[in-house]
Amino acid sequence: MPQDALCLVTGATGYIGGRLAPRLAAAGFRVRCLARHANRLRDVPWASDVEIVEGDVSRPESLTAAFDGVDVAYYLIHSLGRRGFEEMDRVAARNFADAATRAGVKRIVYLGGPDPTGDVHSAHLRSRAEVGRILLDSGVPTAVLRAPVIIGSGSASFEMLRYLTERLPVMVTPRWVTNRIQPIAVRDVLRRLIEAASLPPEVNRGFDIAGPDVLTYAEMMQRYAAVAGLPRRRLFPVRLLTPWLSAHWVGLITPVPNAIARPLVESLIHDAVAHENDISEFSRWEPTPFDEAVRLALAKLRDVQVETRWTGAAGRDAAAEPLPTDPAWAGGSVYTDVRKQPVGAPSDALWRVIEGIGGENGWYSFPLAWSARGWLDTLSGGVGLRRGRRDPHRLYVGEALDFWRVEEIVPGRMLRLRAEMRLPGRAWLEMYADPGPDGTSTYRQRAVFLPHGLAGHAYWAAVFPFHAIVFGGMARNIARSSRPS
Repeated sequence: MPQDALCLVTGATGYIGGRLAPRLAAAGFRVRCLARHANRLRDVPWASDVEIVEGDVSRPESLTAAFDGVDVAYYLIHSLGRRGFEEMDRVAARNFADAATRAGVKRIVYLGGPDPTGDVHSAHLRSRAEVGRILLDSGVPTAVLRAPVIIGSGSASFEMLRYLTERLPVMVTPRWVTNRIQPIAVRDVLRRLIEAASLPPEVNRGFDIAGPDVLTYAEMMQRYAAVAGLPRRRLFPVRLLTPWLSAHWVGLITPVPNAIARPLVESLIHDAVAHENDISEFSRWEPTPFDEAVRLALAKLRDVQVETRWTGAAGRDAAAEPLPTDPAWAGGSVYTDVRKQPVGAPSDALWRVIEGIGGENGWYSFPLAWSARGWLDTLSGGVGLRRGRRDPHRLYVGEALDFWRVEEIVPGRMLRLRAEMRLPGRAWLEMYADPGPDGTSTYRQRAVFLPHGLAGHAYWAAVFPFHAIVFGGMARNIARSSRPS
């Protein structure tokens, strides 16, 4: 494939796609990113190096322009954690394959999951395998790369491993911790994906890609502990922990919510070991050992250089819709809580506090109430507060922030967050830094709630008495933290 070939990258707001796109551009390829909402990629550092088009693989009519002139199409989409994800994946893959065929694409590259032998009890792995078959049958030469557990800063699998190992020096574990896994470093996954663009045109098949070490999950935890400088962990496998119970256990201990933890856990009940290494015939290099992959990931976390996180991809449901511009949206009720606070400091000082909110910095009011809300969300299967933030100082549109998602940023002026906790309605939180005279500013804050049914109205009535403490305290403390000490 010529170096100036045009590559279409789907899933560019996700963990792998967000790393692949800039690397393809750096390798000399022309890159076009497909996103349902183009503004989700507006603030990424490499936005000016790629073309961004709007489209949705669930809507075939939106794909024609995206595929125009494309040589290589990367399929990095999956519906992990969503209800009915198998059918969603099936339809999306067929739409993608049809669009690639019509456009005369020369190669499709798909990143799937491991292909275990025997009966496959994981719906997640079955769906990944079915998507691979659909793309291989498209008539377009396709490379299906089957990767097991990916080790890299910000990956869901790595976060699960990290939190379980660091937080539980002694633990009762499910039987799947004795299954064999061949983890792969994220840098090696990206390298394989880039090289797959240049495979010979007659290649239309799947390839196992993996690292050099075959380990059990228990061994991965012990090796992680050694690299991280932690004491050896004491593990006691038992038969009682089913995948369902294991997912809830993982959801309570780690930032990975149940909806994502369950398919990850289900995929671990099978051995995930490469059955062949045929990909090496086209490019010979030594993959990264497990310990080195862990060291690299921890260094990225320590130096706050995490490019993408598993939290990057947003859901497909109605909660992903932006804040309605009309306060009387669809004739429904809209509840608001508005606060204003003078700040004896310039607006840029106030903005630094606003953009640094969440994660380790907290929410500037009644920490116990925020923690309790986070735990309630976690117990109900939501994301809770544990996702934190990717960077302690900078936010991008589309990234996760605890149980919010950044919906809009006007640098130095406004931050809008959309709630992703479980609610009987849709909610947003807006924070403004308004410049004032003589080096002062004003902090404005607006909470918006659109209730769904009677439960939504009852929810607002129940929490309204606490707003003076939570939202009022938040406004006062943000204003106070912005002033020079």
